[in-house]
Amino acid sequence: MRNPARWAATLGLTATAVCGPLTGAAHAEPAPTALYAPSALVLTVGHGETAAAAAPERAVTLDCATRPTGTHPAPLAACAELRGADGDLDALEARAGVLCTREYNPVVVTVDGVWQGQRVSYERTFANECVRSSHGALFTF
Repeated sequence: MRNPARWAATLGLTATAVCGPLTGAAHAEPAPTALYAPSALVLTVGHGETAAAAAPERAVTLDCATRPTGTHPAPLAACAELRGADGDLDALEARAGVLCTREYNPVVVTVDGVWQGQRVSYERTFANECVRSSHGALFTF
C-alpha cells in the first residue's frame, strides 16, 4: 500500500510546478503585428495573340504585401503602379510621349495570383514589345 502523505505531497508539488506560473501577475501581451492581405503575383510574357497560343518566354514573381520583392526587375515601381490603380490592371495606360512603331508582332502578358486577398487571372495582348513597355514598370520585365 502506498503512503498517502507522500502521494499528496507529490501531487501538491506537481500542481504547484505546473500551475504556479499561471497564477502570477499578468504580463502585457506584445502588440499584434499588422496583418496584410496577400498580394503575390506571377507574370509571364510570350509572343502570340493569346496565352493559349504563346508559350511563356519569361516569368517573374512580384510580392507587394509588406514590402515589394520578387524576381521582377522593378518591384518598387511595379507595386506602386498597382497600388495607384487599386489593383485594376486594365487601368494601367500607356505613358504619354512614348512613340512606338506600328509593327504588329503581338506580345501577350499574363498575371496570375492574389492581389490584396482577391484572386487575379489576367491576360492582355499588346501590338509589340514597345507598346508593352510603354504601359509602365509592371509589364516591363
